[in-house]
Amino acid sequence: MTLQLVMAETAAELALFAALGFFLFSLDDLAVDVIYFARRLWRAATVYRRHARGDARSLTEGAATGWMVVMIPAWDESAVIGAMLRSTLKSFDHPDYTLLVGYYRNDSATRLAIENVPDPRVIAVEVPCDGPTTKADCLNHLYAFLLRHEAASGRQARAVVLHDAEDLVHPLELKLFDRLTAKAGMVQLPVVPLPDHRSHWVAGHYCDEFAESHGKELVVREAVGASIPLAGVGCAISRQAMNRLADAHGGKPFAGGSMTEDYEMGLRLGALGERTIFVRLPESPGQRGVVASRGHFPSNLGAAVRQKARWLGGIAFAGWDRLGWRGGLGERWFRLRDRRGPFAALLLLAGYASGLLWAQLWFAAQLGAPLPPQPSPLLASLLQINFALLLWRVIMRVGFTTHVYGLGEGLAAVPRIVTANLIAILATGRALFLHANGGPKQWDKTDHVFPEDPLLTAGTNRA
Repeated sequence: MTLQLVMAETAAELALFAALGFFLFSLDDLAVDVIYFARRLWRAATVYRRHARGDARSLTEGAATGWMVVMIPAWDESAVIGAMLRSTLKSFDHPDYTLLVGYYRNDSATRLAIENVPDPRVIAVEVPCDGPTTKADCLNHLYAFLLRHEAASGRQARAVVLHDAEDLVHPLELKLFDRLTAKAGMVQLPVVPLPDHRSHWVAGHYCDEFAESHGKELVVREAVGASIPLAGVGCAISRQAMNRLADAHGGKPFAGGSMTEDYEMGLRLGALGERTIFVRLPESPGQRGVVASRGHFPSNLGAAVRQKARWLGGIAFAGWDRLGWRGGLGERWFRLRDRRGPFAALLLLAGYASGLLWAQLWFAAQLGAPLPPQPSPLLASLLQINFALLLWRVIMRVGFTTHVYGLGEGLAAVPRIVTANLIAILATGRALFLHANGGPKQWDKTDHVFPEDPLLTAGTNRA
């Protein structure tokens, strides 16, 4: 057997493997699209004929308010935490809230940055050990402090809100959480990554992915009855739901050994029978933008791979063992979608390897080598079908990104698909390595930046 024939057969087998996998994944994605657009048509034909579309300002106007507690875990965040706290204090439109900011005893720079924001609504909470531990461990220390603070003050919080040290909050966020946590155990708002002019490719691919996942995926997830996973920012848990979760887990509501404690919390709340909801509401009637949490995401390849590896490891690898396969059909379907990331990366790797081999065979043929064997009828048919499905996926990605960020970013989403694929492949390799070695043992955070001028983010208010 000649080397050319070996390469041709290897390329064909890799292409068939990738094509079959992508075909099944594309049908899975197409089912989400069908449900999303069917739901939109049904609501337009029924619900919105009888009722006006909701908006955050109308929903929260005149509503009774309770004490809202915002937890902000921090490790090595001295560069951003001060600016974030000052911006948050200026932004929040709510009469009664407290910001609990957790820091470690060996992180004096972060402690000093917190103390340089002198406001009675900001409380610095020391984690009594050297950091970093895990983000969940820091949050559990904040929860323990909250219990002591509630006992000392004689009142109980309405809800616990989660944010990170680099988040840009929405003014109406707390009022919306205040109103909705009376009806649901957990509320998640959309997350809108801020475009970074220094990183159109890496940071930009987060814009594309969140525009589609928080514009469509979570909407469908709730529609089919699956639990909404927390994003870790822009979310609130009712005090009663938090108590139930703590009681079920030895007084610690956050999964201390997990790298994706926010994702797990949403699913564990759903398993307890708590209602989990995803809320996309404009601030005012007719406004295109929605109440959302905004922030910068990693801007370089290494940081993006580390972050995606943590997500993949916690959700796809550890999540399989920690959360299992529970719930109804919709719940199991979306847990399967959550955990398909590593297999999708394997398919991408096989597809790119096949393409590279075919390119080498074609180039050799141009130099006079015999033509390689043609693809089988099955492979040829799958490639044609997958090409049509890929065009549909590109249209979806461009459409949702354009809706949030405008046409320029929408068109840029097309070449950024390659960037996203590369990051997915590298992150899967890192996640598999870490999982095989027992998983990460401490907070694997990336460096954060806070917008120098929040007014510069106005362009993302289309979300």
